[in-house]
Amino acid sequence: MTTKPSPDAAIDLAPLESVRFHGLKAGPKLIVLGAVHGNETCGPDAIARAIADCREGRLTVLRGEVTFVPVANPKAYRQNTREGDRNLNRDLREKPLPADNEDRIGNRLCALLRQHDVLLDIHSFKGEGEPFVFFGPENNTGELEAFRHATEEAAFAACLGPDVLTHGWLPIYARQIAARERLNLPPLSLTEGFGTTEYMRFAGGYGVTLECGRHDDPNSANVGYAAIRNALSHLGLVDAPPLAPLQRTVIDMVDQVLCEAEGDRLEGIWKTGDRIAAGQVIARRANGDPVAAAHDGFTIFPNATAKLGEGICCLGVASARRP
Repeated sequence: MTTKPSPDAAIDLAPLESVRFHGLKAGPKLIVLGAVHGNETCGPDAIARAIADCREGRLTVLRGEVTFVPVANPKAYRQNTREGDRNLNRDLREKPLPADNEDRIGNRLCALLRQHDVLLDIHSFKGEGEPFVFFGPENNTGELEAFRHATEEAAFAACLGPDVLTHGWLPIYARQIAARERLNLPPLSLTEGFGTTEYMRFAGGYGVTLECGRHDDPNSANVGYAAIRNALSHLGLVDAPPLAPLQRTVIDMVDQVLCEAEGDRLEGIWKTGDRIAAGQVIARRANGDPVAAAHDGFTIFPNATAKLGEGICCLGVASARRP
């Protein structure tokens, strides 16, 4: 006798939906993801508008291909939570024996990413701040994140619309792992730092994470939608004027203030992209000791509710890289 799965099991097994438009001339293959984190709804909203434009003739894909995945994590999206069972944008890789919702999704998502050349992953964030774009390392053959498309990726990041570009994620994550070991906290693996863009680079392509603004800001979907159109134009998939070159603020993430004890806290009210002066206090330890910025720079992802072993704030400096 066949038994029906429970409602929870059905949510876990919900399929990924993708919509693909094939140009009739040669060109690059772009994939656009939304709702890798289920409570970040600007991606699905922006992608729905772009799909409608393609279907109704307001956008015509002439070259290459674009694949839209409006909801990359259906379980988390239906729950309106960041995660289903865990963070899909951590430890993203093929797993022959998937153990949870995100493992099962990750296997399908990795297969999709390998079919493409370029990734645009659309996200939003909890706090205040201006939209920005995460991009990857310079060309290198090192062990952390070997890469060979730095020029193309940086130019892609700069075309999307936001004025702020940031790089340096994996080195910061490696430092967090070392700090947690020093504090005798449960260890993390470097693979925990691998998300969609890291996998895309490992697979031979390139990709960026677009942070569109606050989760509940209606304009976040507009930022994502504009970025999709700019991406299609920049890559030549559609005939449209490219975004005029503009001077961007480029931030190199160089340090992280970690919550080392219960009671460590952010000092003041900060948002991503805020400028900070050398010596300015950014956090305060549980015993009252201040934590000051070592350099003039910027705050990234300030977290007023950081738990033990989590980042209170990342710090960046003006980057020498110019897309």
